[in-house]
Amino acid sequence: MTLWTSADAAAATGGKTTSDWVANGVSIDTRTIQEGDLFVALKDVRDGHDFVAMALDKGAAAALVTHRPEGVADDAPLLIVSDVLVALEQLGSAARTRTNARVIGITGSVGKTSTKEMMRTVLEAQGKTHASVASYNNHWGVPLTLARMPADTDYAIIEIGMSNPGEIAPLSKMAKPHVAMITTVAAAHLEAFEDLSGIAVEKASIMDGLKSGGIAILNGDIETAHVLRDHLGQNTGVWFGHGPQSDWKINDVRVTPDATVIQAHGAGEDYLFKLSVPGRHFAMNAVGVLAAVKALGADPMQAALSIAGWSPVEGRGTREVVTIDSGIEHGTIDLIDDAFNANPTSMTASLEVLAATQPIDNVGRIIKGRRIAVLGDMLELGPDETANHRDLSENEHLQTLDVVHCVGPRMKHLWDALPEEQRGEWRETAADVAAIANTLVDAGDVILVKGSKGSKVSLVVDAIRKLGHRDAAQSKTDQEGRV
Repeated sequence: MTLWTSADAAAATGGKTTSDWVANGVSIDTRTIQEGDLFVALKDVRDGHDFVAMALDKGAAAALVTHRPEGVADDAPLLIVSDVLVALEQLGSAARTRTNARVIGITGSVGKTSTKEMMRTVLEAQGKTHASVASYNNHWGVPLTLARMPADTDYAIIEIGMSNPGEIAPLSKMAKPHVAMITTVAAAHLEAFEDLSGIAVEKASIMDGLKSGGIAILNGDIETAHVLRDHLGQNTGVWFGHGPQSDWKINDVRVTPDATVIQAHGAGEDYLFKLSVPGRHFAMNAVGVLAAVKALGADPMQAALSIAGWSPVEGRGTREVVTIDSGIEHGTIDLIDDAFNANPTSMTASLEVLAATQPIDNVGRIIKGRRIAVLGDMLELGPDETANHRDLSENEHLQTLDVVHCVGPRMKHLWDALPEEQRGEWRETAADVAAIANTLVDAGDVILVKGSKGSKVSLVVDAIRKLGHRDAAQSKTDQEGRV
């Protein structure tokens, strides 16, 4: 399907095309580019112009550039503009203007991507749905998502994030959502803000981009709810949470090792539905999703059925079974991969999930199956970061765990505060922990790996997964030896 013609793209950006072309996608990465994509030569760590020749060799329809890069043929299909990022923003704005899609913008300190994927799951059952890829939620991710949106989209889901003040409002004004959702406000990126209220003000600015008559779906359980309320202006606020004043009220949440069952009431209807993963924090966002679906004009009852098909994306609470000893029954470990992001709020939520799991006894060397956490540094917490790490030792869910391993200089404060019987290993870097991964787990264990992306605890996740690969390879060797 044609996404952009050379004429349309030139009209949107004011650029000059070197030839006629048709693009059916938009890409910024030659590693994932598809044939027929428009390659956008952004400048980041590397200058995208250095990869234009490669993109065209891989079948790109054209490249969005400021000049003809060295080594690119004179007849290469190019769209030449004065500023590539500005041109991408213009493409995004043009794509937003030409569609009749109902658009929702989602932000929050925790849960943006998971909630966006919940929304994608439920809306895809009700119409043609377009959504942000991965965590493309910043100054280039939002316009890229919009530029990729087909004109005949029914529902569009735009994730909007921030690291510093003043970033959300311009992106929301570009997306022009009919509905804006704020999952929560928590201590994340506190280094860039004076306090939690400052973060709330920034999150609330997503409402600045709402179309006339817009609806804001807001978390009523947070301590900064009044800040969100003060920012509503002429917009309509719909609140979700456990409180009696919530428009979408959570009446009960039951977390089991494998699922979360939710009872809620909203828009005059009672809802009883299930998520196929454990997590009280997921339940909160799921009810917010139903409220947002209603605000978009879709069917929340159908959404409550569809949401059981959602599962977390990799690094955000994904649960998987790794076979480390195929020679015995239950020679496995349960791995919870939550290595993409961390702050005190999300840490508590993940620890609750781990505490609700059930290890398997009498299958490993240690006999007793254990609940184990590998916790990496929580970054960008500001002046209270030492206390935020140390005080995790008092978390009720963490106290139910058998072993806690810590990664990084900040998590050393937690490690020091742990009781001796619970204190596992501490290492300066995730690579150091990954190197001893085989000594940290045993059959029957459940292990959570959690930390900010910058702590690189995903290396530990990879190392644990490879324990399973090694066992599978050994099993194949054994079988071949017996033939």
